Amino acid sequence: MNYWLLKSEPDVYSIEDLKRDRISLWDGVRNYQARNFLKAMESGDVAFFYHSNTKIPGIVGLANIIEINLIDPTQFEVNSPYFDSKATPHSPRWYTVKVEFVEQFSAIISLETLKQTFNSEELALVKRGNRLSVMPVSLSVAERILKLS
Repeated sequence: MNYWLLKSEPDVYSIEDLKRDRISLWDGVRNYQARNFLKAMESGDVAFFYHSNTKIPGIVGLANIIEINLIDPTQFEVNSPYFDSKATPHSPRWYTVKVEFVEQFSAIISLETLKQTFNSEELALVKRGNRLSVMPVSLSVAERILKLS
């Protein structure tokens, strides 16, 4: 089992949305490194759900990865903000996973707390200028984050 961090702006898709939906396609990722991390995921992996671009950004819950290596359908939807004119059904460019709600934390683990707890080699999220929406989390860091929750 591997651990990951998935970022979403809460006004786009929040932990509350995932809790309501129970299962969701993690679509719309348009960064090649983040896409490659999605492709590296395995069923049964655990993801920390992170709210970004909000008053207090931070980790708000957990999700399980339940389906992997799925073609992101939004790349073919002309009216989608994630449309990619270079992608075709025979040659898709963007892949994704399905996630399942596990838990919403009773309190947010704020970015400030994460910065005080981890250095940039331990957790890429705290590295200045890191804008990736999907990133791996090592087992030792995951265990420490879980203790913070």
